[in-house]
Parts: sequence; structure tokens; C-alpha cells
Amino acid sequence: MKFSEFGISDELVRSLDQLGYKRPTDIQYKAIPSIMKGEDVLAIAQTGTGKTAAFAIPIVDRLHKRKSSKRSDGIKCLVMVPTHELAIQTSGSFGKIGKHTRVKSFGVFGGVEQEQQIAQLNKGIDVLIATPGRMFDLVHQGHLDLRKVEVLILDEADHMLDLGFYKDIQDLIRLLPRRRQTLYFSATINEKIKKLAYSIVKNPIRIQISPKNPVNKNIEHGVAMVEMDDKRFFLERLFKEQEDKKILVFVRTKIRAERVAKAMGRVEIQSTTLHGDKDQKERLQALRQFRESEVRMLIATDVSARGLDIPDVDQVINYDLPERGDVYVHRVGRTGRGKQRGSAISFCSSHEKDYLKNIESYIGDSVPRLEIGKEEYKHTLKGFGEKGGDWRQVIKEIEEEDDFRKKGRKKKKR
Repeated sequence: MKFSEFGISDELVRSLDQLGYKRPTDIQYKAIPSIMKGEDVLAIAQTGTGKTAAFAIPIVDRLHKRKSSKRSDGIKCLVMVPTHELAIQTSGSFGKIGKHTRVKSFGVFGGVEQEQQIAQLNKGIDVLIATPGRMFDLVHQGHLDLRKVEVLILDEADHMLDLGFYKDIQDLIRLLPRRRQTLYFSATINEKIKKLAYSIVKNPIRIQISPKNPVNKNIEHGVAMVEMDDKRFFLERLFKEQEDKKILVFVRTKIRAERVAKAMGRVEIQSTTLHGDKDQKERLQALRQFRESEVRMLIATDVSARGLDIPDVDQVINYDLPERGDVYVHRVGRTGRGKQRGSAISFCSSHEKDYLKNIESYIGDSVPRLEIGKEEYKHTLKGFGEKGGDWRQVIKEIEEEDDFRKKGRKKKKR
């Protein structure tokens, strides 16, 4: 079917046509009618299936049809998201979808000065996209009034719980009108998520888009057995063998992210990093550089990259294998978005084999093995990293730089 068959406004159809939205995805097809009816929805769908548009389209349509002018009568829809990047991304999606409508949307998040955000709120908006911390700050300071909210949307709800926002969500409910529509979107479902969901939704329509294998069918994924100290050489090889491809590399910690980036720099591979120690300006710059292909390698931690919709990621590399299967699914889901195809390669050391078992148990299938012969393995270690010198020496120098930087930060605090 076509989007126009949902009965949405001509202005909204125009926006969707310009965005290249031809036909609804499964989650959009199933969720939009229920949301348009005003029903509570509990939707479970894997990443990259079009969840944001599934709730943005019907909400923008409803608010647009009700407004006689562009003047706002208070915030009618609140969208809660777990991270700064997802707030920016979701706000951008609402803006594009509502481009030709009378609906005004805006995102607030930490890491930037409040003044500009407060000024925009004072002008009046219809849809607010917010992270919990900044939203509560603005409420307590008297800059944010949520008493007219008619729709609450919790996006990436599982990740919000992972980040410890359970109490924040409960506190938020107390600030909102009891009579409201609640939409609950999550990529995974477990008992804790069910408990929270059913405490805030009323007789919800449950929608679950979950194929037998939760890894998107557009993604070709595999695992290579590579020891921890050798991973750098294989990452260098993969990058240099794929000209003009954009590669998103996942590591376990922010320290690891910086170390891998520095190691890549030693062999003249330019990369950028995304993790919790970056301020908002640095994070936005890293994303811009990667989106615009100024750098072709982005090295990120899970917290910083969860929920990001970065166009045209050709390949995901799990430099460090995650401990949990749902994290693996989220990571590889950064590629192969929509109708595009993508690939994901994981490096598994002898110490990470239990993690691989967890992943395969979660997805209900084995991850295809990428066989590396002994001679090929040796060739990779000898043929790459020549300009970087001895790998262990590189690690030692990076650790010394990290220690020096930490001491500098301590002196500043004094």
C-alpha cells in the first residue's frame, strides 16, 4: 500500500514523497493505524526497520490537522530518548517529516548551553524530543510545562533501562496528565521492559516484528578467530582492502577507542572516535566527518552509537566482541539499513569464545565462520603495520600518553 492510503494530509504525503518514502515498512504498516486511532502501542522491532517514522507520521498528521495556524498551544507530544545523538537524529526526522505541515518540533539534550534551547521553547513547540537529564533540569527550572502533553513516546526503551533511567521514567509519568496516549518502542523485550511498559500503557496494541533470526536479512555477517594483540593488523587490512567504504568499528571501552584510533594513525589511517568522554561539540564533529566521508572509519562504544542512523555504513566491525546477544544485534544493525545491504565482521579472540556462544544462543543460529589459513594469518601480521613498528611498543606509548593526560586533568582540578 501507499502512505496516502492511511488517510494522512496532503502536506504530509508531500514530505514523505520528497524523502523517498514509497511504501510503509512492516512496523509502519502495523503501528500507524493504531496510533491514528489513539490507542496505546507496545512495539518491538529490530533496528533499521523504520520505527521513528512509524510514530512520527501519525503524530505529525494528527497535530497538523488540528492546528489552524503555526502558533503553538503548548507541548502536545513528548518523545523520550536515551542519548544526545538519538535526540538530534529523532528531532531531525520529525522536522523532515513535518516540513510542509504546521507542526513544530524541537530537541533538548545535555552537553550544550541551555540558553538557546530555552529561547526556542519560549517560542512555542508542539513536539518535544528530550533526554531525561536535560528535560528534568528544564522542568525544575520552570522552563518546561508538560501539563498539556497528550502523547508520550518512549523510544529505545530497552536502552534507557540499560542506562539506568527506570526511576526517571517513573518520575516523568507523575508530571504528565493521566489521560494520554502512550507509545512504547523497543528493539528487545524482557521481563523488566514488560513490567515498565504495562505499568504505563493501558490495554496496548502489541506489535512485534521479530524474525527467527533477529539479524537483519540485508546484513551478511561472520566471525573471524583473531587473537587480541593481532586484531589491529586485521582491522588495518580490512580497511585498506576496501577503498571508499565507510567502516564503523565497535570497541568495549572509551580507552580502547582512543588506543585503536592512535594505532590506526600510526599506519596512516585517519579515523575519529565517539564515546562518553567526548563533549557534545566533539561528538557532533565526529558524526559529521563520518557522515560526509571526511574520515571513513568511526571507532565507537555501544553507549555512544546506540540508536544512531548513519547513512551508508558499508561495514560494521566488532573489534571487541560484545558479551550480550542483543548488543550484537544492535551493533550489526548499524549497516544494512532500510533496503540497503551491508556486512558485519567480528573478531573473536580465545578469551571471547563464551561471548560468541551467548550471541549465537540469542539469535538462535550460528554466526558464519570466516576461515583464515595459517599462512594468510602470518601474512597479515607481517604485511601490515610496518610503519607502526612493534605493536606492543605502540600499546606502551599509548598507555604512557593516557597516564600523562590523566595526571594533567588531576592538576587542573586542584
